[in-house]
Amino acid sequence: MPCSAVLPREESTMALPTAPEVAEQQPRLKRAGSQLHRLTCAAQNYAWGRHFEDSEVAQLVAATGRPVDPDQPYAELWMGTHPSAPSLLADNGYAGQPLLVLLRDRPELLGAALPAFGCDLPFLFKVLSVGTALSIQSHPDKALAERLHAERPEIYKDANHKPEMALAITEFEALCSFCPHEELLAALDAVPELAECCGAARVAALRASHPGSPARRDALAAAFHEVMACPADRARAYVERMCARLQREAAVGRELTPRELLALRLELQYPGDVGVLAAWFLNYLRLQPGQAVALPANEPHAYISGEIMECMATSDNVIRAGLTPKLRDTEVLCSSLTYGQGQPEVLTGAKSSASPHLAVYRPPFREFEMWRYTPSAGTQEELPPAAGPLLLLVQHGSMRVRCGGQSRQLRRGDVYFVGAGAQLELETTADATTWLAACNGMGFDGAA
Repeated sequence: MPCSAVLPREESTMALPTAPEVAEQQPRLKRAGSQLHRLTCAAQNYAWGRHFEDSEVAQLVAATGRPVDPDQPYAELWMGTHPSAPSLLADNGYAGQPLLVLLRDRPELLGAALPAFGCDLPFLFKVLSVGTALSIQSHPDKALAERLHAERPEIYKDANHKPEMALAITEFEALCSFCPHEELLAALDAVPELAECCGAARVAALRASHPGSPARRDALAAAFHEVMACPADRARAYVERMCARLQREAAVGRELTPRELLALRLELQYPGDVGVLAAWFLNYLRLQPGQAVALPANEPHAYISGEIMECMATSDNVIRAGLTPKLRDTEVLCSSLTYGQGQPEVLTGAKSSASPHLAVYRPPFREFEMWRYTPSAGTQEELPPAAGPLLLLVQHGSMRVRCGGQSRQLRRGDVYFVGAGAQLELETTADATTWLAACNGMGFDGAA
């Protein structure tokens, strides 16, 4: 029966059905209805995005025949049901209506995700084209998201947490989580302006702390807070002094390190911003195409440059505190971070037994995983039915997809919703790169 409202996202005690069980249930769950639905997805024109010729987001929008404004930066393409930019159905009798309308009418399309997450997609799928650095930020866990949404719904738009995963489609730069302790101490030695901003007592506490001790976490939290909460005029002075020193040293022949060059780039984008100093606390990652990093809630990060696929729990909650002209919620950010240190794991995708052309990126989050499907022209194969729903984007190439009684020719920029249990028969007509978002297979048997 249709869902009359969006169900809560809390854990269900109901056992999740496996993919075969979903298929078995389809005859009594409107199996005759379409499981393949084309979507029109919203592009976001944030200032940090890229313009038409350099933006994959803009190029994907243009590939579908929609107009693109060459004077606007194109930053994100949203695929999903989040109310800030919901995807609209483009066919099958629902044209122009939000995807959520279909899911409420036909909740069987969610399959095993329905008892786990309610009558909504548990994930939000995106393409990001990053031209200048995004803010130093974190995403709240569930309890914090509920509190922030209740207190300030105009800023924190929903009550859900937002773990996420970024998967590089070009070389991609990011700041991510707190760097190892010895690397931070080396930065404090090499950057006197950073050490001065932290203060001698806090630097001494960091040096005296022992691995794994609460004192080390507390010392890191105190030093990071001291920098992030530095008054704007003092922060500007430290940043300007640091950058002037680096420029003088480069002028007399010293080769600057990648981190020093990054500091100069960030200062050009956000002059005098305290985030230029705070960046020294974080790992500097340069992901190659096909590499990914998973970001749990309450971890600091900032995307710097490049193009990525991104997937996250369905939320738009961001706590910002540096490298941004937007609202800074410094105390909330600093008080909510985990302050764990170390290099984040870089994921490269596991080959799927379902197809030699399919790689699965599975983070430790129950809501989502991402698939990269790269068949060559002439490939004909079937993908096994997924126990939950899928979102599918053709980034390059083209393919014919048959699903039930439907046959569709998919081309660059096309986005489709695929119902749970759908059997996809694929025939690639030109070498293709296709991305799919799925529910995390850790919770389902018979995953790809």
